[in-house]
Amino acid sequence: MTTATPTKTQYEAVIGLETHCQLSTATKIFSTSSTEFGAPPNTHIDPVCMGMPGVLPVLNQKVLEYAVKAGLALNCQIAPYSKFDRKQYFYPDLPKNYQISQYDLPIAEHGWLEIELYDKATGTSTRKRIGITRLHMEEDAGKLVHGGSDRLAGSSYSLVDYNRAGVPLIEIVSEPDLRSGQEAAEYAQELRRIMRYLGVSDGNMQEGSLRCDVNISVRPVGSETFGTKVEIKNMNSFNAIQRAIEYEIDRQIEAIAAGERIIQETRLWDEASQRTISMRVKEGSSDYRYFPEPDLGPIEVSPEQLERWRSELPELPYQKRDRYEHELGLSPYDARVLTDDRSKAEYFEATVAAGAPAKQAANWITQDISAFLNTNANLSLADLKLQPVQLAELIGLIEKGTISNAGAKTVLPKLLTEGGSPTQIVEAEGLIQLSDPAAINAIIDELLVAHPKELEQYRAGKTKMLGFFVGQVMKKTSGRADPKLTNQLLAQRLAE
Repeated sequence: MTTATPTKTQYEAVIGLETHCQLSTATKIFSTSSTEFGAPPNTHIDPVCMGMPGVLPVLNQKVLEYAVKAGLALNCQIAPYSKFDRKQYFYPDLPKNYQISQYDLPIAEHGWLEIELYDKATGTSTRKRIGITRLHMEEDAGKLVHGGSDRLAGSSYSLVDYNRAGVPLIEIVSEPDLRSGQEAAEYAQELRRIMRYLGVSDGNMQEGSLRCDVNISVRPVGSETFGTKVEIKNMNSFNAIQRAIEYEIDRQIEAIAAGERIIQETRLWDEASQRTISMRVKEGSSDYRYFPEPDLGPIEVSPEQLERWRSELPELPYQKRDRYEHELGLSPYDARVLTDDRSKAEYFEATVAAGAPAKQAANWITQDISAFLNTNANLSLADLKLQPVQLAELIGLIEKGTISNAGAKTVLPKLLTEGGSPTQIVEAEGLIQLSDPAAINAIIDELLVAHPKELEQYRAGKTKMLGFFVGQVMKKTSGRADPKLTNQLLAQRLAE
C-alpha cells in the first residue's frame, strides 16, 4: 500500500518574528560612549561596555522612554514594574560573557500590530492583526569580522569590533500569527515604519539597526498542534525575509514527505545560493541560565510618566492610512505610498493644508516628485526647494486653467532645484495656457488648410487623425493650448 506524497496545499506555515531594533540614542544603554555608526573599530568603547572588573552599569533614561513609546505604539501593556536579567553568552564579541536583557518581567507585553496586504492586480487591500508577545530592552553585542574569506567556514582569522557592544536594543517578539512570507515581510516593514515615525530607531537594515530572526514550522491544515520550530537568521532585506520563508516552507514540507524528522535548529539564509543552511542546534532558555541583574535596580514607570509619553506619540502609519482613505478619499495604494515615510506624509498634509485637492497632491508627490528623487538618489524630500505651499500653488494654476498639466511638468524641475513662485515662473517662461476659443479656432483653421490630405482621411472615417490635429495645435502653441478645449473645438470643426 502506497502513501500519497503531501502537497503544499495540505500544510500551513506557522511563523513568528523576533525583531531587534537599535535605538537612536546618542549614547549606549549603560554607559556614555557614543552610538555613532561607522566609526573606526574599537573607538566608541569604555570600561562598562568592555566588561571591566568593578564597573557598574547605569540605565540610560532615554532608552526607557523610547522602549515605552514603542510599546505604546504597538498597543502593549506597559509594566509598572520590570527588571533586568543576565543572559549567559559565551561569545568572543560579548566581553562580559553575559548580556544584560529582560526575561520574565519585560517592559511591555500583550500588544498587536495591524498589517495591510495590498493586491496590485485588484487595487484592493486586506488587513490582519498580528499579536505582539513582548517587547524588552537589552544591550547589543560587538561584531566579529572574519578575515581571509567572505564565509565564516573559510576564514583564517577573526577580529572583534566592540563599538556596537552596549548599543541599546529593543527586542519585539510577535505571536505565531503569520502564515506566509508576504505577511512576514509586511509585518517587518510596518514595524520599521512605526519605529521611524516614533523617531526611536532609523530602522536601517544595511547598518544592522533592524534585524529580524524568523521562527517557522509547518503543520497539516486544520491541526492545532505546532510543528518543530526552525529559526532563520542573516536576512538583510524584507525581500530576503520573504524568500527565506518561502524556501524554508518548501524544505520542511519536502522533508516531511520524505519521512525525515525536522529538528529544532538555527539556520542561516545564504543569499548567493538562495537557500537556508544549518548553523547550530537551537538553545533553549535554560541554556542561557537567566538570573536577575544584581547591578541594576528595578524599573518603575509612574502613571504620570506613562501618560506624558503617550501624549507625545505621533499619528501612526496605520492611523494615517485609514484617515487618508476615509476622510480624504484616497485609494489604498496612494495612502500606502504616502504613509510609508513620515516626512512624505507630512509634506503631503502640508500641501493639502495649503489648499491643494488631496488626490492631485497625492499624484504629484507619489509620481513626479518621487521620480525626481529616485533619479537624484543623493537628495531627500527635505532637500527640495519646492515647498508644500508652492506645490499647492502650482496645482492651483492647473485647476484654474492658467497652465496645462504638461506646462506644469515643464517648470517642475526648476521649482524642485531652485524654488520660487510657480506663478512668476509660468509667466516669465510664457507658459500661461491658451484658453481663448477664438484664438484656438484661428489656429485650427490654419492647420486644416495646411493639411488637406489629413483632413480628407479624417472625413473618410479615419477618426484617429483627430490626435494628429491636436498634436499640430500643441506644436503651434508650444504646448500652451488648453488640451480639453482644443479637443472639443477640433471635433466641432471637423464635423462641419
